[in-house]
This record gives sequence, structure tokens and C-alpha cells, in this order.
Amino acid sequence: MSKKIVVDVQHGQTRVALLEDNKLVELYVEGEETQRLVGNIYRGKVTNVLPGMQAAFVDIGLDKNAFLYVGDINTDKSIFEFQNTPAESADKNKNISIRDIIKEGQEITVQVLKEPIGTKGARVTTHITLPGRYLVLLPTVNYAGVSRRIEDKSERQRLKQIAERIKPAEMGLIVRTAARGRTYEDFIPDMEFLCRLWAKIQQKEWRGKVPRLLYQDEDLIYRTIRDLYTPDVDKLIINSKEEYEKALELIEVLTPNLRDRVELFESKDGIFEYFGIEAEIEKVIQKKVWLKNGGYIIIDTTEALTVIDVNTGKFVGSKNLEDTVLKTNLEAAREIAHQVRLRDIGGIIIIDFIDMEKEEHRQMVLDVLKQAFKKDRTKTNVIGFTSLGLVEMTRKKVRQRLTSKLLKPCPYCQGTGRVYSETMIMAKVEKDLERMFDNSNIWGALVEVHPDVARLWTEDEGKALDMLEKTLDRKIFVKARSSFHIEEVNIIPVKGQEELERILLSYNYNE
Repeated sequence: MSKKIVVDVQHGQTRVALLEDNKLVELYVEGEETQRLVGNIYRGKVTNVLPGMQAAFVDIGLDKNAFLYVGDINTDKSIFEFQNTPAESADKNKNISIRDIIKEGQEITVQVLKEPIGTKGARVTTHITLPGRYLVLLPTVNYAGVSRRIEDKSERQRLKQIAERIKPAEMGLIVRTAARGRTYEDFIPDMEFLCRLWAKIQQKEWRGKVPRLLYQDEDLIYRTIRDLYTPDVDKLIINSKEEYEKALELIEVLTPNLRDRVELFESKDGIFEYFGIEAEIEKVIQKKVWLKNGGYIIIDTTEALTVIDVNTGKFVGSKNLEDTVLKTNLEAAREIAHQVRLRDIGGIIIIDFIDMEKEEHRQMVLDVLKQAFKKDRTKTNVIGFTSLGLVEMTRKKVRQRLTSKLLKPCPYCQGTGRVYSETMIMAKVEKDLERMFDNSNIWGALVEVHPDVARLWTEDEGKALDMLEKTLDRKIFVKARSSFHIEEVNIIPVKGQEELERILLSYNYNE
């Protein structure tokens, strides 16, 4: 499998695309409005402690206060003896009241775990993690571990022994997937860098106003080289000479053996257009995704969960219904994994595959789905079929969905995807006219509406408009405005025929 990383830098925005066999599988966007918060470390102040929720709100200087759950608090080791992972520490916190750990007004150092999503503020933790090229430093826990993506038992054991040997006293260390095959000597620069970084953060901890930023994770290109640019990547292509040179300097330090794979894109053509990425991005924002065999999936995402529906569409098969259903579901499973990864969908995911009668077919679909998600760097858990025949799975929610960065809610429908029908708008206008004419001596009104709404009054020789005039005992003139949104309405009270004619003469009839 060929891998490319394509970097587009323009207009104050950086976009990074990961291609596998020339197919877009991951997309990251960062700019002034979409700046990443995950990984940032803040000195904040506890504003509210909620024993009923076993959580607290922390002011870290953002628009919304951050949310700190009791399980994400690193308590005093002398009391609670945390010797293992943050997750194990969290288990020991379950029966501890949060009021026994932190107080309102207390200053506290926290790191962002999850981006603010919707109405929710960022989720934070006191378990600090500092990622390097090969290692992740855990300054607040005493633990040594190896990435689960390294499955070879002998390699895991070898790397864990190195981690235990190299880690600082009373600190933790996790060996990253990129460390596979590396030696003790390879880890030394990484370890020294991370220790220096933690020392700098500690120095800032007690200086300055609260809340304040103590550490900001590196920019998108730096993180791309650190986290994505591995030996299995064939090319790293950048369209900015400045960022290209910066990337070479960084790679010289982190992975000098991969330096010759970096290319500067010098064509006048857009780099994303050249590699066909722009067209793929257009598809990402669509709810319907077509499968190669003619079937399709529908992706509906809400704040609570994401629902994916599978349909046969144009695919009719060649053998029988059972075979058609199985082939569609198998292809859908692979595409669902691709779309979830690409769109960065997190949280609860429910998949409605086409009904299958045979248990062996359901298991085949589950196996393909699980196998497809093995490529995903974000933790996923495919639970299986529910009693209703739906597949239930979860994916760790860290960032906002990709579509949240590419799109914003419609100002007219507020993100519902629905607007009032023409008949509803018509009925609303008639009520507004009735209220306006009530107990008044106004001669009539000019109603400006979208052409589709105007048509309801003017079609069939204007019978509906005649009836409205008789009901209200007033003169009503309807003007279609093609520039109006479907729900836009403007009602102008008119004193008499002369005023109406004067208003009508002012219109641009070329509209």
C-alpha cells in the first residue's frame, strides 16, 4: 500500500491530507478559527464543584469553562498510592467525593483531553501527557507501557524493558508505535527533549495571572511529521517553500533517514486539485455516499450519536436476494470504516445494515468492519449486533468532526436541514396581515415574498388572493422577489392606490 502526505498552505490555513493508494483517508484543517486545543496545558481556577456529577468546572480562559471529571484528577500519591496508569488511577477515584480532592477557587494545572463540542466546554485532565517522536512522557504517574498497536510480544517486551530503564524516577513513559525496531540510543534525544519541556512548563506554573496558557501543542505540520510521517509513508509533499524548509529542518532532527522523501510542490495548480483531494472533500460534506456496486449509505450525525443506514440502491445482484444483501453489506462495512475515519466521527455509532437471515453472514460483516477499523489510529470498539439487528460501536471522541470545521449551521434553518413549507409561510403572512389591519384604517398592503410563495396566491387566476382580499376587506398586492430566501417576507402597509403605484415603479423589473 502506497502512502502520501499532502500539505496545502494558503490564506492563513493549513490542510493536511493522508492518502492511501491515492485515496483520501484522513484530513486535518487548522487555521485561526479552527486552531487545535487538544494537548494544550493551562493553569486554571476551579469555578464550581458539583458533587452530584462528581465533576468540576475550571476556568482556563476559553469562552466556556472546561469540564473536569473526578477520574481525571491526579490525587495525592501519599494518600491514594497511584502506581499504575491514569485509567487505573481513575478506577480508584470512583468512591472518592470530588469535594475531598479540589475546592472552589483552587488553582490547578490541567491539559485539554477533548475539544469543546457544541454547547459543551473542553474536557480536561490533571494527568499530563507530553508526546515526542518515539515516547510519551507522563509526568504525574509512575508507569511504563507500550503502544497496543505493537502486537509482537517479544518486541513489546523489549521496548517495555527500555522504557523502564530510561524513564525518570516517579514519572511514566509510553513507547509509541513509531518506536518499533528502535534502540535505547534512539530514545535518548526524545527523552531529554521531553524532560526539558516538562521543566519549562513547571517553571511557568507559578508565574503570571490565572487563567493562562502554559504550553501549546505544536502546529499542524509539526504534529504531522511527529505523528504521521513514518517509514511506511512514501512521500511528503508541501506547496509552501517556507514550510518545506521548516519541515526539512525538523525531519533532520526527528527522522533524518526520511529526508529524501520530502518534495516541494512548485506547480501553479492547486496542490489539492492536482491530487484529486478537493473533489473528495466535496463528498465529505454529503449525507449520501455511493458504493462502487450501486448501493449507498446515509450518514446522519446528531449531538448524541451517529446513525448510518445501508441501502442496496441501484445494485440488484446476479444470483439471489441473500447474495445481493451480503455483498452490499460487506462493501458498506469497508466504506463506513473509511468515512468514519475520514470525517473523524466520534462517540456512539449505530449502523443499520440490510437485514441478514444467516448468522454466518452477520459475522462476516462484523469481521470485515473490525478489520477495516484496524487502520484507524483513533480507538474504536465494535460491540456487535443488538437485539434489533443494529450494529453498535464506539469511537473515541477527541476533536470536533471534520464537517464542523468545513461547514457552519445554516442561518435560516439553524442546522435542522428543514425550512417552512410554502403553505406554512402563506398562512403566517395571512395572519400577520390580519393583525396589521385589525382596528386600523390602512387601505391595503404590498407583500414581498419568494416566487414559490407568491405563486400560491397568483395561480389559478389569483383566486386565493381574491378570497384573501374579501376576507380582510383590504387591497393586497403580491410581489415575487427572486432574491428572497424562501422564508423571507416583507409586508409594506399602503395608504392608497397612488402610493402603491409609486412603490411599484421603483422596482427593478429585471430582477
